[in-house]
Amino acid sequence: MNFTTEIKREIMKTAPKSRACRLALLSAVLRTCGERQDDGFSFTSENEDVAAYLLEVAEKCFGARMTLTAAARDPKHGRDKLTFSCLGEQAAGYAEEIFSQPLDAQDCALSFLKGAYLGGGSCTLPRGGAKTGYHLEFVFPDDGDAELFLGLLDGFQLFGGKVRRGEKSVVYCKSREGIGDFLSVMEAASSLKTLEQVSAAREESNRRNRVENCTAGNVDRSLTASAEQVRLFVENREKLSSLPSPLKETALARIEHPTLSLQELAELLSISKGGLSHRLRRLTERFKD
Repeated sequence: MNFTTEIKREIMKTAPKSRACRLALLSAVLRTCGERQDDGFSFTSENEDVAAYLLEVAEKCFGARMTLTAAARDPKHGRDKLTFSCLGEQAAGYAEEIFSQPLDAQDCALSFLKGAYLGGGSCTLPRGGAKTGYHLEFVFPDDGDAELFLGLLDGFQLFGGKVRRGEKSVVYCKSREGIGDFLSVMEAASSLKTLEQVSAAREESNRRNRVENCTAGNVDRSLTASAEQVRLFVENREKLSSLPSPLKETALARIEHPTLSLQELAELLSISKGGLSHRLRRLTERFKD
């Protein structure tokens, strides 16, 4: 189960508390994946569980069952798109009531946010070696509805950007913190836990990468320094015999073991790493002069 579905399932565990909240939820659904018609309304869903949930919400609102009016295969995602409609003279009145539902009350605004996610929301998290990051989005066919949604987000101190994607407007959030705040408002505790687990794993992976990169950088610098020392000592090999024994021994050891680290070379010479560094510095200064 992907993260988008996980969040939707958690949202659907609770039903809207009042008829006003049910209308608000349906309003968001119709603005994301639905359509208002002269004789009623319809919505299309690729998720059977979401469709069943919305049918139940609509039935509780109006006491009328919506009917399946179309089913089409989505070749891109390999799923069926199911369209349900509520049509007729009464249905036209239902549609008017849905779209005129005030969203001033916090519980209605929250239901609208949930409906927008069920109808047009998705969320992806970084996984494994994938380059994709955190991404939460809501797709609206109408730009005015996207602006309405941004205003409601602001009321919960949730923030997002907006871009055009073809003929649609997309409200999005790309930060882990922003997604976490959204899930908290949605009361999606299980999904929030998943987000935190993924975030912790990603931070640990980034930490390991930084350590490995740092280690690799240190190894590269160490090898570069060793190569420079070997070059310098080989060029001045005839002068080594005139050096004090400790310095001569160190220079020859470096020539013979160019890939050893300072610690390894120090152990070979039975001296401390600091002592070796001191000797190498004296040798380098002498021959460079």
